[in-house]
Amino acid sequence: MFQSLRFCSFGLFLTFISFGMMARQMHTHWEPQADKVFLQEKSEVIPTSTAVTQVAQLAGRSFAVLNGKMQELKAGQLQPLTNSPAGITKMEVFGSTAWVIASSGFFRFDGNNWQKISDANFVDVCLHLGKVHAATPDAIHVYEDGKLTNIEPEGGYLSSDVTMLMEDGTQLLADPVQLGPITSIASYSGTLHVLRPGQLVQLSGKVVNEHLIDWGNLPSKNTGELLSMGSRLFISTDRGLGVLRGAALQQIKGEDGLPVEHTRQLVQGFDRDVWIGTPRGAIRMLEDDWHYFGADHWLPDNHVNSIAVAEKEVLVATDGGIGIIRYEPFTLRKKSAHYEQWLEDWGHKRMGFIHTIHKYENEWVREISDNDGAHTATYLSAMSYKYAVTGEETARQEAVNSFQAMLWLERITPIDGLIARSIWSRKGDKGEMGRRGSGGLPAKWNATADSLWYWKGDASSDEIIAHFYSVSLFHDLAAEGKEKELAKEHMRRIAGYIMENNWVLIDADGQPTRWGRWNPEYLLRPYGWSDRGVNGLEALAFSYSTYALTGEERFKKGYQQLVDWGYAENTIKQKNTFPPSQIAPWDDNLAFEAYNTLLRYEKDPDMRSIYLRSLERTFEIKRMEKIPWFNFTYAAMTGNDADLEAAVQHLREWTLDAIEHNYRNSHRDDLFVEEGYTSYEGGVKAISPRETAVTRGARRAIVLDGGQNSNRIMEPVGFIRDYWMGRHYGLILAPEVSDTGLLEVDKESGEKVGAALYDGPDRPDFL
Repeated sequence: MFQSLRFCSFGLFLTFISFGMMARQMHTHWEPQADKVFLQEKSEVIPTSTAVTQVAQLAGRSFAVLNGKMQELKAGQLQPLTNSPAGITKMEVFGSTAWVIASSGFFRFDGNNWQKISDANFVDVCLHLGKVHAATPDAIHVYEDGKLTNIEPEGGYLSSDVTMLMEDGTQLLADPVQLGPITSIASYSGTLHVLRPGQLVQLSGKVVNEHLIDWGNLPSKNTGELLSMGSRLFISTDRGLGVLRGAALQQIKGEDGLPVEHTRQLVQGFDRDVWIGTPRGAIRMLEDDWHYFGADHWLPDNHVNSIAVAEKEVLVATDGGIGIIRYEPFTLRKKSAHYEQWLEDWGHKRMGFIHTIHKYENEWVREISDNDGAHTATYLSAMSYKYAVTGEETARQEAVNSFQAMLWLERITPIDGLIARSIWSRKGDKGEMGRRGSGGLPAKWNATADSLWYWKGDASSDEIIAHFYSVSLFHDLAAEGKEKELAKEHMRRIAGYIMENNWVLIDADGQPTRWGRWNPEYLLRPYGWSDRGVNGLEALAFSYSTYALTGEERFKKGYQQLVDWGYAENTIKQKNTFPPSQIAPWDDNLAFEAYNTLLRYEKDPDMRSIYLRSLERTFEIKRMEKIPWFNFTYAAMTGNDADLEAAVQHLREWTLDAIEHNYRNSHRDDLFVEEGYTSYEGGVKAISPRETAVTRGARRAIVLDGGQNSNRIMEPVGFIRDYWMGRHYGLILAPEVSDTGLLEVDKESGEKVGAALYDGPDRPDFL
């Protein structure tokens, strides 16, 4: 236990240089990441009352099969085609022509006219050596001069079995060689390949080669389709993919990254990728990555029946309708602008606060929550970072507005230093006041003297550290003049009130709040033992940051008192990993807010060594999740390598839609910890944000299933904060493109689609 500390003089704090600048000047072991242009997915879901069995893209038009007949998709609506044949089972497009297999025959379709080619029962069609080849269960035909011709040679096919060869090259065949039963055909390496049930054969001239594979086996005898693409021939099965390269057949299974092994449809993508349909969603396979698309966000149903790919657009037919996935060039800067505009369009803002939105009596309303201060703190820090990077006054004014909301949470209570969780307007807010408080206790709502407002009591440690983290950042990066003094006064009042009450937050009723406890009687005894690390870290952070900005000796003494109690050393193992009941994901967010606050000010090498050891241990636990908030904090505060490439990719994979659709990943076959990472909390896989939903600061990437039935909209401020934090510390470089279409979104086209604008009494102005 450290009994003494060397404190920097207050004069040094008057010349305080932002830690962002210091981080850029220190020797680092990380490489800044470029904000390069990437393709961002956008989702559109078109539900139908019956299954959509086929889809096709033809000459810029989209078609689908519903109840066996062709329909055209226009402006999100399916419109029947009057001359469509009945019983359509398959469509393939080559150039400007669709080849349609139906129970009523085989057809050509040019987008307007139908031509019936045959009455026979066909099963597949492919392009081979520039000519269309179509297969029945027993034969393959070539389309030439407007008609189909069976390619079987006179006298039938020959066998590849050498025991049937005579010296003169003829064959003795007791029974004719059969090509079928055929289920799928493909042209690979200039040769037709045929898939039989459970067997791949090759049609080499007259020879049906049943022995083309020298090494390897199919993953399963239950085979589906073929797809020829470059050097590879893919075979779908119910236990993974088979991949033929030359004469070697390899397997791709869940352990290799395939999200669902039961593969069916195979379609070539638009960027050297392969799209895979399964009974449990759609998959995009790239050279070194896998993207999984499931219901409810991307698809109306998980049972995929057909996939069609055009230039940067993919149609997925399912039992519940059509999912459309479009790709648009983006940068992270543009994505941040999208989320900032989302906050405006969906009504997340109210009097400087940031709110989640939820359905109430079939109307979108803002949720006045347990943690409005904590949620707003993320946006305040985001705008402070943004202003520090760009110097844009609009960003500074956004920060000032949220800062005033944070001030109000303390000023609205009757006790200096006591903060409210949230504030309810009797005349302006919709929905209902929350009935639940901390840990399931009843909510503590208190009326103001003028009866215009209610404020929610029983504030917790979550709220406290959020105030100090965001307000100290605002002070350092964006505040001017009186704003700086108000920021210091805000911190002084809250920290002073807690210290005066022996490190306990006393509520308006004279009783300690449920979770506002940093005193040794709680943290150093069994009841609060599991919180001793994270709560101690918070107390060290808010006492020292207040001293750093105010220079008042009482906060220096308070900090020293905590150190004498062993709080600093307790932070080293603050991150709980066992038992599972003690793992609270929100504690990770609180800890990193505390790390960000404490390590920006504490310069004493001995004390920093303790906190850095704590951060090292915590980050090693969180590293497998690749969440930028954790990686960026670690990189900025230590200068060490922090998997920045993975963290920036995590940002690219956020979905543009912040509505919390349901998602399910627990069924997947690729649930394993990636090589190079270790799971300390029991997580089996870090799930991409693309495959979950937008979440806030207390997010976890190891949660497999979730969502809110599309009845809640999460404020996407976590992305905005993480992006501008990365820019501030030099972890992410500015995009090099000059095209404004890749940097900003069209604000004029924004439609107010969420909660109605707040129209109650105004918040007090403290400036």
